[in-house]
Amino acid sequence: MSIATDAILDDKFRQWTWGKDPVQARISVYEKVRDIPYAVLPDLIDAERYVDILKLGRGSCTPKHFLLGNMFQRLGLLVLYAVYPFRWGERAEVLDDYPQQLRELSRELPMSHHLACKVEIDGKLVLVDATLDPPLVNAELPVNRKWDGFSDTLLPMTPCGEEEVFHPSEAHLMQARYDEKSLAFYDELNACLEMVRHL
Repeated sequence: MSIATDAILDDKFRQWTWGKDPVQARISVYEKVRDIPYAVLPDLIDAERYVDILKLGRGSCTPKHFLLGNMFQRLGLLVLYAVYPFRWGERAEVLDDYPQQLRELSRELPMSHHLACKVEIDGKLVLVDATLDPPLVNAELPVNRKWDGFSDTLLPMTPCGEEEVFHPSEAHLMQARYDEKSLAFYDELNACLEMVRHL
């Protein structure tokens, strides 16, 4: 990671945690990351480029949780990354509000993977998911509106396979690949979610 990137993270960490006790600090960090609007930007799904979500003001589960993990580590917490397989088509079937084209595109996608954090708090590994920003409750998505700093949060999707856990030193192993169908789907999804935020 570059000196400039470290400086950006240092500055953001200070802004988010200054004057707060350990519990308030981790809740603040969580809320600040959660509130970044969710959008799938393939270029940012990278262990080196995730910090760019702070410049662009949006990002998907992977860069959001790389950022959250970095901030939690600065708080002295042990962080692991949990990966869950899922299918977009199963999620789209649940939401009648999805445009028809988006539902059709989702059915053609291969298995996808969701990234969240597992954080050791009081000797217990806690699932912390900051994927969905609060305005997405308008689409009846499972937004984690409140986190007490101690309990498991909800996942935004239903896994269709076993959880895999990675140490932060293995973040580079979690590389996503996108074909034309996936890119078309994510363009439609991002546009759909932007409309939902303004309902």
